[in-house]
Amino acid sequence: MASSDSSSASSGPSSAASGSPSAASAPSTTPPNSPTAAAGTRGERIPVRVFGGPTALFEYGGLTFLTDPTFDAPRSYPVPGGELVKTAPAAATPAELGRIDVVLLSHDEHPDNLDESGRALLAETPLTLTTPSGARRLGGAAQGLAPWASVDLDRPDGRTVTVTGVPALHGPEELGAEEVEATVGEVVGFVLTSADLPTVYVSGDNASLGLVREIAARFGPVDTAILFAGAPRVPVFDGALLVLDSAQAAEAAAILGARRVVPVHCDSWAHFTEGRNDVVAAFKAAGLDDRLQLA
Repeated sequence: MASSDSSSASSGPSSAASGSPSAASAPSTTPPNSPTAAAGTRGERIPVRVFGGPTALFEYGGLTFLTDPTFDAPRSYPVPGGELVKTAPAAATPAELGRIDVVLLSHDEHPDNLDESGRALLAETPLTLTTPSGARRLGGAAQGLAPWASVDLDRPDGRTVTVTGVPALHGPEELGAEEVEATVGEVVGFVLTSADLPTVYVSGDNASLGLVREIAARFGPVDTAILFAGAPRVPVFDGALLVLDSAQAAEAAAILGARRVVPVHCDSWAHFTEGRNDVVAAFKAAGLDDRLQLA
């Protein structure tokens, strides 16, 4: 299990079942820079599978990572001020995934990012990285990462993977983080780096291109960007975007210098106002459609 210190991450359990990822060193609040850019040029393609909504599976450094697990059947979920409606099932069940080493959970408070099946999966996963407040709510093997805090995980080959929490904003940028988080809660994204591997960015539910620029300044160019899109809108914030729309996702890809973009969070929910076809059209209009992987 990853260990942490109070300056960078909220501690989960100090140990886990045999074979789980473990910390190679204390986390740092200063993410590596030049090594990540170098790693992004190595040309190794990181396999990514997308299951619907925000849920994707990828292997990195011999560890298997899962983003925002949502595996419930289509249904409605009551939320303050209304409901969220899931319209399509996931493309796989948790039992079909095999071993999951780490869940990268952007936030725990909304059922379109963590549903009932996803919560059950967390109980069987050695490590969940999420927001500090989410780690406190979830307990168990959940560990919080504040923005720019990082944790090193042991790879099976004896090397390490560094996972850095990066900022995300789940609402209008012009309102500022304090107001947005007071309404919809905090969200975290992730950057994965290792000395011999290309850089991977997982955006989480982020609507701020300004934050994307900050992440690109520290880690760009990235090799693979798993970008949450879909232009979701609900009555909160007068229907303003809660996550990037398709045109903004294309702009984010350009800012990041991403060689490959895997769009997620753009299907399977009624409040997503744009889908995969919109993503393709926006990337084509931006001259970036060759970077898309529609997994």
